[in-house]
Amino acid sequence: MREILLGVLASLFFAVTFILNRSMEISGGSWLWSSSLRYFFMVPFLLIIVGYRKGISTTFKEVKASPSTWLIWSFVGFVLFYAPLTFAAAYGPGWLISGMWQFTIIAGVLLAPLFTLKIDGELIKQKIPIVSLFISLIILIGIILIQIPNTESFQISMFLLGVLPVIVAAFAYPLGNRKMMDHLDGRLDTFQRVLGMTIASMPAWILLSIYAIFTVGLPSMDQVFQSLIVAVSSGVIATILFFMATDRARDHQGKLAAVEATQSTEIIFVIIGEMWLLHVPLPAPIALIGLAIIILGMFLHSYYTKILNSKLLVLKSK
Repeated sequence: MREILLGVLASLFFAVTFILNRSMEISGGSWLWSSSLRYFFMVPFLLIIVGYRKGISTTFKEVKASPSTWLIWSFVGFVLFYAPLTFAAAYGPGWLISGMWQFTIIAGVLLAPLFTLKIDGELIKQKIPIVSLFISLIILIGIILIQIPNTESFQISMFLLGVLPVIVAAFAYPLGNRKMMDHLDGRLDTFQRVLGMTIASMPAWILLSIYAIFTVGLPSMDQVFQSLIVAVSSGVIATILFFMATDRARDHQGKLAAVEATQSTEIIFVIIGEMWLLHVPLPAPIALIGLAIIILGMFLHSYYTKILNSKLLVLKSK
């Protein structure tokens, strides 16, 4: 239950990404800067946090021990996650991006067979948790209902440029996160892992920013400021909260799926934020029904996770 609360809190801060990315796009900012600036700003904050906790040397030792692993999965988990999201914001409205991002709920469940679990010294291939998949599908139905009032303006180009990149991001984020957890096996804490992955993704962000300088020029001060807010809120606070939650649930695919499903609450925070900051009108009644279904799905995930925890306690006591 505590892991799910951490996930919901992370979703609140993650929602800033969708609201401000859309705001920057409306004001003429390039997605190239929206994506790269966030990670540039994250580095000093993470260095301060990890340095205060005296974990910098340990982090760099882990990165140096297997640089290729860090580079590959940081690229997948951070670059293939955030660059497509900001790219999609340039070609699709905020409701489409934030709604389609919730596909990561299903993606996270479907990724289970790519991982193994060590039990009594034996590696066992994990299976797709059917109950978690079913609950996630309920949440997805709610997300679809939220999108229905906006489908009149839907176009094929919007799908290719605004939807497909988000689907790529939806698979990349949990895949990169889980692969790094699997590789580290608890040797680094959440703060160290986020710092290591951020630094390992820097080559890609530097190349992207160089390309931006020659194609769109330097970012405006307004975009720099909004990117700083996104970096602190979504890049540092939300990422750390979410990774803490997934770290706590990493040994059970059902509980891990429940934590990843908390990202569905982002759409609720995005709608509230857009109504407040961007003056978006109240969603249609069918969209409100969708919100209720999402909340129901979250309660089901919480209840299922509680049952799993009870069963694990019984097994440990035998």
